[in-house]
Amino acid sequence: MPQNKQVLLDNRPEGEATAANFRLVTTDTPALQDGQVLVRHHFLSLDPYMRGRMNAGKSYAQPQPLGEVMQGGTVGEVVESKNPRYQPGDQVVGFGGWQCYSVVNAEQPGALRKVDTTHVPLSHYLGAVGMPGVTAWYGLVKIIAPKAGDTVVISAATGAVGSAFAALAKARGCRVVGIAGGPDKCTYAVDELGYDACIDYKVHADAASLSKALKDACPAGIDGYFENVGGMVLDAVLTRMNAFGRIALCGMIAGYDGAPLPLTYPALILVNRLKIEGFIVSEHMEVWPEALAELGMLVGSGKLRPRESVAQGIESAPEAFIGLLKGKNFGKQLVKVN
Repeated sequence: MPQNKQVLLDNRPEGEATAANFRLVTTDTPALQDGQVLVRHHFLSLDPYMRGRMNAGKSYAQPQPLGEVMQGGTVGEVVESKNPRYQPGDQVVGFGGWQCYSVVNAEQPGALRKVDTTHVPLSHYLGAVGMPGVTAWYGLVKIIAPKAGDTVVISAATGAVGSAFAALAKARGCRVVGIAGGPDKCTYAVDELGYDACIDYKVHADAASLSKALKDACPAGIDGYFENVGGMVLDAVLTRMNAFGRIALCGMIAGYDGAPLPLTYPALILVNRLKIEGFIVSEHMEVWPEALAELGMLVGSGKLRPRESVAQGIESAPEAFIGLLKGKNFGKQLVKVN
């Protein structure tokens, strides 16, 4: 059996996460039991939610255990199987974590899924046609529920979720406005992802300034908002929401280091009778087939052309993850494992 490089969570961060929170080890891959398969990972997904799980405090998911492999989505191929449903060479998506190989109990529901790479590249099953894409679909379709002509806005507009959100919202006849960090990302959002406008939050010192930019980009107000960031960005958007607007709250990356994120204008929720709903996409597995079918069609037809940032080697995962939290990635952040 092959040697397996693994990245463990060694200690919990105090404030910002650092590379010192992780530890690289090499272990023997255990022999397979009946029903199990050995998967060699090709790509590892890095996602903002992982930062929250590094903390010990209560959240919607159990904290990442210390001394164990960092958890995360993976795609790869089966190299050995003691399960009749999987054969060596099968391309699969799973939750193998920050390591080169994983032993998977393939009888466990949701543990492993075969994928077709004829029209969709394998790596896209960790982004546009994977959990981030379904996240965008659920927030847009089930919470924002737009009608043609609505104006919808999303923060972190050029990331894996934002890229899919733009294509899905344009397909429903919406005016789609993004909020992203830096002129290059904003240009990419409009020229490549199909946004009608994109606002660079980095040129705005406060919520009032960002609110003015939103007024220019959304002259008819905002009907739906997909929140990935929080803080100043949420404060600004709340001032431009239309009555009976809907907010899908998926992430709060501005607060992942543990500091509280106060809300400046909570009265606007009442004044405009806003619907705000937080959600975790793994709690809505019933919609995944429908969402993945639409996302796969958008990628296959070229209407969704997601961009990827790819770090090389499992050893690069900690620094790539820290860069993701600081917005250094462009599109979906992946690690090419081997």
